Amino acid sequence: MASQGCEIASSPKMRAHLAKDPNQPMTITVLEELRIYIDPLTPEEHQALERSILSEGCRDALVLWGDILVDGHNRYGICQQHGLPFNTVQNTRFKSMEDVHLWMIDQHLGRRSLSDFQRGVLALRKKEITAERAQAAVTALAEAGAGIGTEFAANISADAQAAAATDQPLTSREGVAKAARISSNTVVQIEKIQKSAAPELVQAVKAGTISINAAAAVSSLGHDEQVAAVAGGKKELQQAAKRVRESKSGGRAAKAEAGTESSAEAGSKTEEGDADQRNREAQLQLLQSTVLELTAENKALKDQVRSLQDQLAQVQQS
Repeated sequence: MASQGCEIASSPKMRAHLAKDPNQPMTITVLEELRIYIDPLTPEEHQALERSILSEGCRDALVLWGDILVDGHNRYGICQQHGLPFNTVQNTRFKSMEDVHLWMIDQHLGRRSLSDFQRGVLALRKKEITAERAQAAVTALAEAGAGIGTEFAANISADAQAAAATDQPLTSREGVAKAARISSNTVVQIEKIQKSAAPELVQAVKAGTISINAAAAVSSLGHDEQVAAVAGGKKELQQAAKRVRESKSGGRAAKAEAGTESSAEAGSKTEEGDADQRNREAQLQLLQSTVLELTAENKALKDQVRSLQDQLAQVQQS
């Protein structure tokens, strides 16, 4: 039976409600920005979810921020279509749309159904958001500390101080790799795809038509060449990736891949299997090698915040 969503209603930070009768629906606002923030379900996944809800009802609560729907867009649509009741829950921790985005990312990073590419993209988004928030908080504290007079210092945003003290930015590729449960090399390849790949090639990666490794190679080609390779199908994409590798390493790449790419299908399975094995091995190493680095970075940031707060206290007392 398909899972209907994350079990979150028991969180002490949530406030749950039972939806009104479907003939008198409660007010729920669907923002397109949030609806498309996470990759949609495949048709097969959506059909399985619909069968589950029709059979057992909507078991998992929809998450709201005020009247804005944060999590449960598919469940909400299915319930509306069939006139079924549902539960809602308010997340009282949200203070901004960034909070909503980070929560959505964390929820979906824990899903086993996501591909390596999807998890990598989400972890990179989290890195960007948390880094910007931490920098903004530190800057706000520094500017306030340099101000003249206690009134200015007293008006420092409490949210900025809290963000600087609690946010844990992903400051390295190793941190992103750990969050996404992939290798650092795969993170580099995903960054290259995001920067250089044509939209058609990105969709091919999401659909599983081409591996991350091969897509990173194909993204080195011009836009029109990428589009043509995607239009040619899986075999043409593999050949395009092979040509790029050969152009970079001469005949060595062709010789090394001769045994694994004897056919398009066999080559794809071998490459993806090897990548999965490397990712599993990398995960074990990352768990050991990055935890100390991330802990040190977070401690340094918190020490900096405490120092600034001490300076502010001195200004207020003077």
